[in-house]
Amino acid sequence: MKAQNLLLSVMALAAVGCAPKDPIPAAPQGEALFDNFSYIGDDDFYKRNPLPNETSYYNPILPGFYPDPTIVTNGKGDYYLATSTFTYLPGVPLFHSKDLVNWKQVGHILDRENQVANCEGHDVSRGIFAPALAYNPATETYYMITTNVNAGTGNFYVKTQDPAGSWSDPIYLPSIQGIDPSIFIDDDGKAYIINNDDAPDNKPEYPGHRTVRIQELDLATDQCVGERKIIINKGWNPAEKPVWCEAPHIYKINGYYYLMTAEGGTSTWHSEVMYRSKSVWGPYEPCKRNPFLTQRTLDPNRPDPVTCAGHADLVKTPEGDWWAVFLACRPVEEEYENLGREVFLLPLTWDEEGWPVMTGQDKVIDQVVENGPAKRGDNVTFGNFSREDNFDNAELGMEWVTLRTKIEGQYSFTQYPGWLSLKENEVTAREKGAPSMILHRLHHHNFAASTHMRYQPVEAEDAAGMVLYKDQDHFLFMALTTEEGKPVVQLQEVYAKKQPEYPGPHDLSREELLKDVKVLASVPCADTKLEMQVTSDGKTFNFAFRAEGAAQWTTLGEGVAAHKYSTRDTGGFCGTMVGLYCTGK
Repeated sequence: MKAQNLLLSVMALAAVGCAPKDPIPAAPQGEALFDNFSYIGDDDFYKRNPLPNETSYYNPILPGFYPDPTIVTNGKGDYYLATSTFTYLPGVPLFHSKDLVNWKQVGHILDRENQVANCEGHDVSRGIFAPALAYNPATETYYMITTNVNAGTGNFYVKTQDPAGSWSDPIYLPSIQGIDPSIFIDDDGKAYIINNDDAPDNKPEYPGHRTVRIQELDLATDQCVGERKIIINKGWNPAEKPVWCEAPHIYKINGYYYLMTAEGGTSTWHSEVMYRSKSVWGPYEPCKRNPFLTQRTLDPNRPDPVTCAGHADLVKTPEGDWWAVFLACRPVEEEYENLGREVFLLPLTWDEEGWPVMTGQDKVIDQVVENGPAKRGDNVTFGNFSREDNFDNAELGMEWVTLRTKIEGQYSFTQYPGWLSLKENEVTAREKGAPSMILHRLHHHNFAASTHMRYQPVEAEDAAGMVLYKDQDHFLFMALTTEEGKPVVQLQEVYAKKQPEYPGPHDLSREELLKDVKVLASVPCADTKLEMQVTSDGKTFNFAFRAEGAAQWTTLGEGVAAHKYSTRDTGGFCGTMVGLYCTGK
């Protein structure tokens, strides 16, 4: 309750400081107008643990839903980092840094719909899996290779000589089956694709039995050539029946080819392991101290735990130091959280035998790293921070995403300059289509988000407001809508537990989908100009609204259990998002 009251106070102050624009448009029919969106992060951890010096930094370096990180350098002082986006568009956010500590988003690699095909009709956690970056110094070309698990051809890559600019159309790789591809470019200019694939002859000996395979890639013709060979079967210790040897990367260091993969799945048994060989084709010898990165053997009751660590990528600085980016989670309790898989950064050293040293199986991941590779700047992406979008630009900011398509035509900044207009769309967030909805990542357990909205519902299914969205089966919607012909503000819940007999939303009619919407609270409201806010202490969500200019907030929902929308309880690969949503028939 104390954290909730603090956040409500913070939001009240924030709302005062972002008064609506003047003149104020009347609420039009058929669309919702949003004047602004405010996000404030207020995690206790950062307050309890101030950074000790100017070169220290917080983990995660990219908090919130940024899974499957990949990193590359051009050797000229530029680092680029990208992450998965699944069915969210634009796809694969790209960040740039000069020092590994201060990062700035410079765009999205997949910013055109022809680069991300066939997402409609699919679950949120489908689409674009595990991108991997590579750089060819001979041609100064950057590559990003990934898997679209919905497209018939699956694996593809795009390329560019200007990472912050436009990337090419997809180059599909029909011979590369499976997921998690990466590109390795050797000293002689030859390139190879390494990825996770099925068991030999597609005959797994146990669930999760997978392989890592390699094939040469001709960069001049953009075609795979020669034999495709299995170089890892099962994992580093086959006797233990390891699962999901995935996300492979190869690095050439001191005459050895080092092959790094994740193992154990993406939950709490996640880990990172290493092999090496004198030939890129193998055979690969495993490190005897694998896994060199994991948190799976630690006491689950330790304070401020970090879990699920794995899916790493390595980069070397001009000074010769090695650093690893990897994904991990920060659970609130009992393995649940709503932030999703986040990007962490730690140094990596090498022992006297040439094997990597990080956490091993007994060291906790530092959330405060005292000696980072550079000084912090003014705009770091970690710690407590706030964001304000006044919708004064001609397009959505880079922090916003839409679902399955770019929903062009469903929103506008020009019809009412300075306002975001979201048009009613009969596709609901309950369906596997493209709802009229824009979403923003949660970066903190303790957060507060708010907006000013103009909206006039008319028909029974008209609704607009703020949404907390995990996937089409699990979300909360604070909506100005109608009930028995009268305007109300409702807190609607969709929470469809998937039972064996439940066919899933893609197989249900619209009427059946709407039956799954449960009203948790409903308050009469004749106003068409509202302020709305959502707050959280990590364990609960709280919803409130007030008429514009009113002194008091009306609590619509208090203490809504946050764990119900965590990956632990819902499955999937994405974090919970907060955003703006409008629907109608």
